Amino acid sequence: MEGAIHPVDASAFRDCFSLAWKNPYVLRLAFSAGIGGLLFGYDTGVISGALLYIRDDFPAVDKKTVLQESIVSMAVAGAIIGAAIGGWMSDRLGRRTTILVADFLFLIGAIVMAAAPNPAMLIVGRVFVGLGVGMASMSSPLYISEASPAKIRGALVSTNCFLITGGQFLSTLLSLAFTKAPGTWRWMLGVAGVPALLQFVLMFFLPESSRWLYRKGRVEEARSILKKIYPPQEVEAEIEALRESVEAEFKEEGSSEKISFIKLWKTRTVRRGLIAGVGLLVFQQFVGINTVMYYSPTIFQLAGYASNQTALLLSLITSGLNAFGSIVSVYFIDGMGRKKLLIISLTGVMISLGILSAAFHETSSHAPEVGVAATNHFSNYTCPDYQTRTATTWDCMRCLKATPDCGFCASATNKMFPGACLISNKTVSDVCHKENSEWYTKGCPSHYGWMALIGLALYIIFFSPGMGTVPWIVNSEIYPLRFRGVCGGIGATAVWISNLIVSQSFLSLTEAIGTSWTFFIFGLISVAGLIFVLIFVPETKGLPIEEVEKMLEQRSIQLVFWKKGSDEKNKKNSVV
Repeated sequence: MEGAIHPVDASAFRDCFSLAWKNPYVLRLAFSAGIGGLLFGYDTGVISGALLYIRDDFPAVDKKTVLQESIVSMAVAGAIIGAAIGGWMSDRLGRRTTILVADFLFLIGAIVMAAAPNPAMLIVGRVFVGLGVGMASMSSPLYISEASPAKIRGALVSTNCFLITGGQFLSTLLSLAFTKAPGTWRWMLGVAGVPALLQFVLMFFLPESSRWLYRKGRVEEARSILKKIYPPQEVEAEIEALRESVEAEFKEEGSSEKISFIKLWKTRTVRRGLIAGVGLLVFQQFVGINTVMYYSPTIFQLAGYASNQTALLLSLITSGLNAFGSIVSVYFIDGMGRKKLLIISLTGVMISLGILSAAFHETSSHAPEVGVAATNHFSNYTCPDYQTRTATTWDCMRCLKATPDCGFCASATNKMFPGACLISNKTVSDVCHKENSEWYTKGCPSHYGWMALIGLALYIIFFSPGMGTVPWIVNSEIYPLRFRGVCGGIGATAVWISNLIVSQSFLSLTEAIGTSWTFFIFGLISVAGLIFVLIFVPETKGLPIEEVEKMLEQRSIQLVFWKKGSDEKNKKNSVV
């Protein structure tokens, strides 16, 4: 029950199975709301595969990196607005209502994308989808958190993160399934409306959050819901904990006073919560996760895998590992603790990004040369820049950077032998394939593709259980009740702004400074993220939400993160 610290002597994962047997109603609430995570994950994952085929259907998209980035990032721009509106709507109209509106917007966006006749209409559909995803990104974990007993709150909020990664894995599977279907990318994007419709139906028949109802003075409604969540002997204690929390907030702020950012920042517990919560969410994006999720097939093509199908198949490995990592998080989050998991995660992310940076450095340094004889074999299609070259030697990397757009037709004998530098279009691509050769436009043939695959796999293995899950859990439990919706909206907005910056700049960065240096920069940011976690993020493992408020009021930083829960009160703390 809320209002007391629960010792964690068994994994929350096992407790969830026990709860499913004893009280499936709680899991029904959690999984119904968690479909919002599935929407989030599906949209994040599906665009990576769909983009490969959108480039084939719309030549303008294939030739303009900015247009590719816009198709990806306009959903993120919509999510920024959706998250900001969702924070206000969640507090004013309720968590459940916000989720229903998010589902409706997502469904409209999926239909528009599937029917888009041109890139402009596709971008409009992406904006609608983004609005829905942004609203769901903060309202779904909030609803789950407020419907969860404290002992397994972290595990149940992790179900939302599991459904995010499950949605990403599902999107890759469906992308592979639709590769041979007419209108490939339209099916990929349009089928996203199905889970949105399913969640709308499920949530329509579920109640509002008990905490939100109590906050609005609807005590009896809140009590009736809590009776379904808690054992009978714990209901009154939970009601009492809510009463004390709300009365304290009313006494401090006044129930009708408007909430401003200045007021939030002046409130010590909220300020410390925002620093830790929003900071974690920003670092979650800037260590590069959504470059992997949005562009993983493109990254594999940059590493030397030319085929769309091969790039998608390899992306299935990363999305599958991401889903597996979220299961690992459910098992460890309430046993190991939030902070320790973050530190292990960021350490592994740094190592993985170092491997990726090295892999792409070797790929670009050992690109096959452009052969005069090989190019002359396709004399009608020779790249204009190559014909007027001043340098005596050209390699594949130089060919791909030529203007107008040129591609590299690898040697049919050995892809690392000298190949041909040709104009990039579908006709030339088909001619190259008829010679039993691979056609490269994004990356060059390489012996180091396996190294990039290992680097991406390790990145996901380390990122998913820690940085993938913990920031959302911390944000769902670190803010005082009165400010939780608004602070959740601030956090979600910060996520999407950071996401927009990363997704809109990744391809441009790889063109400007190279893929190796781009991943190196992400590695430096992960070092800064590790330092931030050590200094600013408190351990909230096993604490009821009311106790988290008290902890932030007194002390906010716990540097000694490796001690067990029984030593919690003996930890050294520092004040922000």
